[in-house]
Amino acid sequence: MGRVRLARTARGLAGLWFEGQKHHPGELAVPLRPADALLHEAASQLQRYFAGTLTRFDLPLDLQGTPFQRSVWQALLRIPSGRTCSYGELARSIGAPAAVRAVGAAIGRNPASLVVPCHRVLGADGALTGYAGGVDRKRALLALEARA
Repeated sequence: MGRVRLARTARGLAGLWFEGQKHHPGELAVPLRPADALLHEAASQLQRYFAGTLTRFDLPLDLQGTPFQRSVWQALLRIPSGRTCSYGELARSIGAPAAVRAVGAAIGRNPASLVVPCHRVLGADGALTGYAGGVDRKRALLALEARA
């Protein structure tokens, strides 16, 4: 899957990006503190996820976005591992059935890729459409979850 960069605030995990994905923050201004308990727990949960023994992350989140974006990200958290939905279904689930494109844009700005499982959203026809981490990575994540 590649390297992952984690970011946190005092309130929780603020970001998770695969190296090279869209909106990757690059080098962050504050270096990792070796004894950061939250980031170590996030790393541990990521290892268990990739080993197939964890299907839902349990981390405090502090995601920065508009109220609409945060509502989309909350809806993403309700999609179980091993399941998918369409952009339209997600838009309907937040009470905004006409906002499919806006939902897609909010998904594209998801700051905590994987923990907030935007890879579980497919096109209306089931196609593997846009994923900031790349469609190949999206396919691999869905395959991993199908085996878990």
